[in-house]
Amino acid sequence: MRLVMWDVDATLLRDHGRCYGAYVSAFTAHTGREFAASLVTGGRTDRWITTEVFAQHGLDPGGFDEFFARYATAVAQLPPGPEPAEVLPGAADVLAALHAHPDVVQTLVTGNIAPVAVAKVANVGLDHYLDTTIGGYGDHHEVRAELVRASRARAEAVHGPFADADVLVVGDTEHDVQAALECSVVAVGVATGRTTAAELAAAGAHHVLPDLRDTEAALAVLAG
Repeated sequence: MRLVMWDVDATLLRDHGRCYGAYVSAFTAHTGREFAASLVTGGRTDRWITTEVFAQHGLDPGGFDEFFARYATAVAQLPPGPEPAEVLPGAADVLAALHAHPDVVQTLVTGNIAPVAVAKVANVGLDHYLDTTIGGYGDHHEVRAELVRASRARAEAVHGPFADADVLVVGDTEHDVQAALECSVVAVGVATGRTTAAELAAAGAHHVLPDLRDTEAALAVLAG
């Protein structure tokens, strides 16, 4: 069995600010403050990001459950449909091909909180390829490696043990690569975000793909 853990944003899809707008509106509704944070979000968890957001506004950085619930509700109330979100080229074909392999399990390991991650992939029709119940999400931990560990534990509770070489973390940033390396599993970089292929390789990725357009090349790495 192989376990493939997919990042969401800039790896599988681009949300083009659709959920960011919901985050900002939820922040204002929750705190009564106008949103005025300056952030770098790529590869970071929502708990890490939100800790920084609250600190930049001089707010208590603890107890995000109520805020995350507001954020999830705001995302759930967004109109359905692919616009302005889009699946990245080749992503649907790779997920479909892996889904056809009975010995491959696919899930999400993403900095998004769970309901937002699920909403994002569902909005663009990728959810049926993924077992999102065993994913790792940014609700409860700032450190991305902990999301990998949590997802692996959930997957192994269902499917039994996976060898380290059969657990693959796929993402577009050095944070995804670092999380995989910290957990002694396989890091697969996809250079579809702001991090270049050379930067992903320098971060220690075991494999680097320029994108997911070449289904056969992606399967050679991901399906083994």
